[in-house]
Amino acid sequence: MRETTNPTPVAYDPDMSLAGLLREKWEDNPAKVQWERKTSLGSQWLPVTVDQFVAEVRQAAKGLVASGVEPGDRIGIMSRTRYEWTLLDFAAWWVGAIPVPIYETSSQDQMEWIVGDAGVSLLFAESQSQAEMARALGERTPLLREALVIDDGAIPELNVRGQAVDDDVVEQRSRATKGDDVATIIYTSGTTGRPKGVVLWHRNFVFLAKSGRIGFADVCDKPYSRTLLFMPLAHVFARFIEVLAVATNTVLAHSPDVKNLIADVGTFRPTYLLAVPRVFEKIYNSADAKAGHGAKLKMFRWAAKTAIAYSRALEQPGGPSAALKAQHQLADRLVLAKVSHLLGGRLEYAVSGGAPLGERLGHFYRGMGVNILEGYGLTETTAPLSCNLPDRTKIGTVGVAFPQTSIRIGDDGQIHARGEHVFHEYWNNPEATGAVLDEDGWFATGDLGSLDEDGFLRITGRAKEIIVTAGGKNVAPALLEDRLRGHPIISQVLVVGDGKPFIGALVTLDPEMLPGWLANHGLPAMTVEQASTDERVLAAIDRAVTRANEAVSRAESIRKFAVLTEEFTEANGLLTPSLKIKRGPAAERFAGQIAELYGEA
Repeated sequence: MRETTNPTPVAYDPDMSLAGLLREKWEDNPAKVQWERKTSLGSQWLPVTVDQFVAEVRQAAKGLVASGVEPGDRIGIMSRTRYEWTLLDFAAWWVGAIPVPIYETSSQDQMEWIVGDAGVSLLFAESQSQAEMARALGERTPLLREALVIDDGAIPELNVRGQAVDDDVVEQRSRATKGDDVATIIYTSGTTGRPKGVVLWHRNFVFLAKSGRIGFADVCDKPYSRTLLFMPLAHVFARFIEVLAVATNTVLAHSPDVKNLIADVGTFRPTYLLAVPRVFEKIYNSADAKAGHGAKLKMFRWAAKTAIAYSRALEQPGGPSAALKAQHQLADRLVLAKVSHLLGGRLEYAVSGGAPLGERLGHFYRGMGVNILEGYGLTETTAPLSCNLPDRTKIGTVGVAFPQTSIRIGDDGQIHARGEHVFHEYWNNPEATGAVLDEDGWFATGDLGSLDEDGFLRITGRAKEIIVTAGGKNVAPALLEDRLRGHPIISQVLVVGDGKPFIGALVTLDPEMLPGWLANHGLPAMTVEQASTDERVLAAIDRAVTRANEAVSRAESIRKFAVLTEEFTEANGLLTPSLKIKRGPAAERFAGQIAELYGEA
């Protein structure tokens, strides 16, 4: 199959703004508990009704007007994922302003580029240090006139400022904002070059939220649907979920600190979660490590294999055998239920995006009772283009097209998409816009993939990341990298070999998982530096490489690898905020190690 379109109709008003979407919910059910906030007591959640939230939004919106914010003005938000971000988003939309997200981990140089390129005039920073970074930009960002600190009372300050503003002023602005007005400018992670500002309209979000309610009804629109948002709200996927909650029955809460995530999940008890594959890998690897060694470790791995076998059997005619069902029940009672309890005990679905998940993990979680719905989307598509659905899933794919979305595969294998949620331009960058959007509205994603006979999309790699060996073999590194990252002590993987005689890999070790893994294998404690040269550790990684190679031909397989002692991180410029490796900078940083792989040192 080369092209597919999901014809499912989506009823939505193209003139509706995001403020209008919130008003629709407000008029329909003002007493509905739509959010829950963490209280200062730590483990309790405070319900927030739609009526209460709208009152807070209007107060903050009046404060924005009093601060000189005009329709179309860009407002920066630099923070972790928290309730105040959602409040500021809707307050900005209520008065026709354009929130511009900035990752809280961004450097001063990255902040300068976004603030300057977008023309941000007012910035909300989470901390004083972030605000000082912005103020230090000075004349380099002439439009930035003020930076307010969320932790120091930015919201109460807005409320005080807005007391003199008439209610009619913000209401007029709210109703004047239409679907074709700019809702936000989200800057791409920038694995190559400067990040581009993706301009998304109000109707991009409204359409996709209405579409998501249809496609994901069993996930997000049940009377008891709940989700805990911990992905950065600077990421389009999290922004979409923030809006989707307003269009559905989902009760939304925020978890700003990953250190408290498991505790927050346990007390909030979500029915679905949104995460990147690395989170699911970490949960699995942590459970494996906590099993210890000896009989307990064998039991955990037996239970994991049973869960995977059970899930695979669900896809076969006749389903699992009676013997496998009995084994699965025992595995659930002894092991799997305990892992499920760590996730709150009510989790039914998890939506995975951002990178391929891998079939092993998908089957493990489904066998545990949590259906991971792997999906695919980009900032330029306002998040999902396709996703596996509760009643239509193929593990190993990223699902079928969203309602009213078209997907086609070009002659070069590249994925193209068209729909009401596809963006129309990059901010101040017509050349980049013209390079990816044609006159018929088809967007060239830059990703490679294929469509099967049932319309399921499979991602095979990035067009710009394809490695061409000296022998002319085209290799997509993502599959090998994903399989190798499944080993408990492997953190990041960079597959290399462009123009070289064979494929190699650079591997980093996970400092959190290493101590437990060493203890479980009867090995002495080691630092990452010591482990990187230890023959027993290297032998374990070599076995993992052998397993990863089983998925590819010999010409595509990893022949040699090197273990690095420096991780890929945002701080050293080798990882984007959305956890993608910056391949060019990484190859430059470790050029010596790559040369050694090929005997070129």
